[in-house]
Formats: sequence, C-alpha cells, structure tokens
Amino acid sequence: MKKFQILVLLFSLGLLSGCGNYSFTGISLPAGTTTYQVNYFQNDAPLIEPGLERTFTNALADIIQNQTSLQLVTSGGDIIYEGEITEYRISPTTATADITAAQNRLTIGVFVRFYDTNNPDGDINQQFSFFYDYPATAQLVGAQRDQAIAEIFERITQDILNATLGKW
Repeated sequence: MKKFQILVLLFSLGLLSGCGNYSFTGISLPAGTTTYQVNYFQNDAPLIEPGLERTFTNALADIIQNQTSLQLVTSGGDIIYEGEITEYRISPTTATADITAAQNRLTIGVFVRFYDTNNPDGDINQQFSFFYDYPATAQLVGAQRDQAIAEIFERITQDILNATLGKW
C-alpha cells in the first residue's frame, strides 16, 4: 500500500510541475510579464452616465488583480489596457399587444486597446459590449442602475481578460 501512495504522490508532483505558467482560471502569462497598467477609459458614448468611466476603469483593474498574479502600476506596465466607453444606450426590446415596450435593454460598449510590451504580436484592438434587460415599467435609477452596470461590467471585463490573457 505504501508503494501505491508514493506512486500517486510522484505522479501528482509530475502533473503539477508540468503546468508551468498556467493557472486554473485559464490565464497564461508570458514569461517576464509581472506588471499591468490600466489607463483611464474616457466616456465617449453619445449618452453620458456620470462616473461610468471611473467605475469601468476600476472594474477592469480589479478583475486583473483578482485573477492574475500581476502587479498594478501607473506607468511602464508590461501589459497596458486603454480605450473608451463608446456606447451607453437604453432601447426597447419587446413589445406588448398594445404596442408599448414590455422590456427595455441597457447596452454598454467599450473599445479596448491592449498592448503587450514583451510580445507586440499579442496586441489587440477590439470592441466589447454586453446588455442588461429590465421591465419597461421599472426606472433604471439608483440601486437597479448600479446592479445593471455591475452585471454588464462583470461580463465585459471577463471577456476582455479572456481575449487578452486567456486567448479565448
């Protein structure tokens, strides 16, 4: 029985040592990449929601901090994120029998420029967007607006992380 335990232990160590820079989140950091920089995302959407740019910039920096071992820096990062909020739109999505909106949709779009100073071939310029549906009878203010924005940004930032560091 003791030989079996030693064999299992050696096999497990062999598997773990072969993982290299891979993490269980699916993120693989290139060798030499230790820092990241998130520049302030300007709000260039036709409809401006005050504070949205700060909220998004912080959300992107937070998800990278939480899902990688990278250190946030204000300048000279190994990888750099920058861009603009390009869309903030509320539109009806479904109608009732008397031709009124039954449901509305908040859509937020962000254009991201990603630079990998160690590997310029990995640079990305890409648009990301997501939406939140809510009843037309509800007003998108206060806590409901905050919840909608948080859900949208959670999805967008995860998509950005997957596209830039997860290579999904």
